[in-house]
Formats: sequence, C-alpha cells, structure tokens
Amino acid sequence: MENMMEELQPKTAFTIPVLGGIPVSESCVVTWIIMGILVLLSIILTRKLKKVPKGAQCVLEGLMGWLDNMFIDLIGEKGKKYIPFLKTLILYIAFSNIIGLIGFAPPTKDVNVTAALAGMAIIYVQAAFIIEKGFGKWLKSFLNPINLMDLITRPLSLCMRLFGNILGAYVIIELINALGVAALGLHVIASAYFDIFDGLLQAYVFVFLTSLYIAEAVEEEEH
Repeated sequence: MENMMEELQPKTAFTIPVLGGIPVSESCVVTWIIMGILVLLSIILTRKLKKVPKGAQCVLEGLMGWLDNMFIDLIGEKGKKYIPFLKTLILYIAFSNIIGLIGFAPPTKDVNVTAALAGMAIIYVQAAFIIEKGFGKWLKSFLNPINLMDLITRPLSLCMRLFGNILGAYVIIELINALGVAALGLHVIASAYFDIFDGLLQAYVFVFLTSLYIAEAVEEEEH
C-alpha cells in the first residue's frame, strides 16, 4: 500500500538549477515525449502524400476524415475553424491515456495536467464566444447566474472526470501487477480494457463535451 501511495504522488523527473531550482514533473517530461512522437509521426506520415492514397496514408486520411465529420456534426460549418484545436486535443489525450502500454505513467493521472487541459478548453470556448459574438455580449452573458456557474463547474467536471477515470484505471493495473505472474492473463485483459478502450473513450468524452461547449458558444441567437 505504501508503494502504491508513492506511485500515485506526482514525481519530479529533474530540477533545473536556476532561481533556486525549478522542479520538472514526470508528467511534463512524458508530455514532451508524446509531443515528440506526434510531431515525428506527422512528418513520417505526410512526407510522401499521393493523390491516390495507399497504406498508411489511407489510415491517416480515414482518421482525419472521421474526426472532421464528427466535429462538423457537433459544431456545424460555422465552427469549422475550431476543428484543428479539437483534433490536437483528442490526439494528445488519447496518446496520454494509452502511453502506459509502453511503460510510461500516463500524464493524465496527474490532476495538474487534467486541470490544465480543462482550463485550456474552457478558455478556448470563451475565446470562441468573443470571436463570434463580441466582447460585450460575452460580458453580458454572465448576468445570467447559470452562465457564471458554468464557468466554474464545466472545467471542474472535465478535469475530475478525466483524472478520476485514468487514475482509477492506473490503480487497478498496478494492483493486478502486484499479484505477479499468477495474474498475467488478468493483466492482459485489464490492460486491453483500461489502457486502450477506456483510455480512448475518455479522450473522446473530453473532446465531445468541449465540442458541445464550443457549439453553444458559436450558435446563432434566435431573434
């Protein structure tokens, strides 16, 4: 149990020796690794694009097309310019949730990471509202107490839903690992569910809700 509690605590990967020492967390380092993987994959998969796609290009275009259609259905043509942000968000969260398969601790089990993601998503939603409807209408919207409450509850909900699910999955996998070789089959099944299915599902849920918030922010008002 003591080892488990230690594993759940955010770890410092290294300290930058300036200003008395700036700690850099393990989740931050893993995030850099994920960024590197995504950049490398984007370079590899797009360097020799052809008009008639084959192999990996078919998979890539299929994935991007599916994401485009999903987000357009959610936020409409008017919100099309916000899709690149949503794509980036879902790819990062998905990779963060499944990176445990190659031995890294998922950054999304750190509440600081999920809080940052939720905060960034809500700031983006507010920015979309201002872009589409103006700063004056944005301020005026907070005359409605429900809108003011949403500004607090929405990021909290996004943060804790993602954090709770990924942390819970991580704890279960670690408990199964503690059983040793006897639980090898159970580990494979649990890893397939929590690291892959549930990890991708939570990425989808997070971005799905963010898309709905953006759709609400950019929708045209009825007169």
